[in-house]
Amino acid sequence: MKKTIYLSLISLFLFSCSGSKSVVKNKVQFNELDLINSITATDLKTYLTTVASDEMEGRDTGSKGQKKAGLYLIEQYKKAGIPFPKGAKNYYQNVPAAFMNKDSDENLPDSENIWAFIEGSEKPDEIVVVSAHYDHVGVKKGVIYNGADDDGSGTVAILEIAKAFQKAKNEGHGPKRSILILHMTGEEHGLYGSDYYSQHPLFPVVKTVADVNIDMIGRRDDDHSASNNYIYLIGSDYLSTELYNICESENKKFTNLDIDYKYNDRNDPNHFYYRSDHYNFAKLGIPVVFLFNGTHADYHKPTDKVEKIEFDALAKRAQLGFAIAWELANRDKKIVVDKDGK
Repeated sequence: MKKTIYLSLISLFLFSCSGSKSVVKNKVQFNELDLINSITATDLKTYLTTVASDEMEGRDTGSKGQKKAGLYLIEQYKKAGIPFPKGAKNYYQNVPAAFMNKDSDENLPDSENIWAFIEGSEKPDEIVVVSAHYDHVGVKKGVIYNGADDDGSGTVAILEIAKAFQKAKNEGHGPKRSILILHMTGEEHGLYGSDYYSQHPLFPVVKTVADVNIDMIGRRDDDHSASNNYIYLIGSDYLSTELYNICESENKKFTNLDIDYKYNDRNDPNHFYYRSDHYNFAKLGIPVVFLFNGTHADYHKPTDKVEKIEFDALAKRAQLGFAIAWELANRDKKIVVDKDGK
């Protein structure tokens, strides 16, 4: 009897000390930090070296090179055991040329968004979107614009984030809500891929919790020349106070990046809030946060190459993106929209 009581007290102590980062389930300890640490600079470099290689010919919308990059991403999802979403026929959401040429006819061909899916364990019909565009500007006058930072960095970041969610699921600790990974096409020509998804969503808008969008997180800008330990966050407080608080708290718990809100200003002359794929979710009243490293001398230049990526910074920023999405997916209640976005 004494031995049984003693062991029970030990079990109770271990459970109570686990905190929010670690829980005991089926006698196996689970720690969110293990998932965060599974996102590594080594893996990101491996993926980006291919995604932003000359073979992909700058990944212009609908081009042969972009389609090659898409096939490579799908291959990685299959290797990781991450399926396409329920209700879809494959990993592609086709975006017709007519849609992408509706505003200004650039003679863009048919293209595709690419999606992958980690189904939630308790609230599978509620969706957290994690997005990045995988197109760039292609080849100009025979010169390849590799787009390693824009947005090869975001492309491989959300691949790693997806793998971390799948790792949790494989270990019996999958997210409560479902995760929709979206690689958008046509961003460079007018946010067309996300615009198309917003008008043809696979899951109801009312069930979409938030969009964590990642566009350029592999470099540093001139304002942070002394350190790459920072991130610009844009839009987190436009629609939801809770989303802003989540971004702040997850950073303090895990990554300790310096959060710069310079471009979050409504009067920012660069208007970055309106210039990446999250905006098409925000227009629907879906809370968004945009992770961004700012522009640099190689922005939209052929010199935006893999060798200039700072993979330690890329990994840490991707880890923050995962931590934000993880909290959004696992909160007891869906975050509240309490602001008008203006």
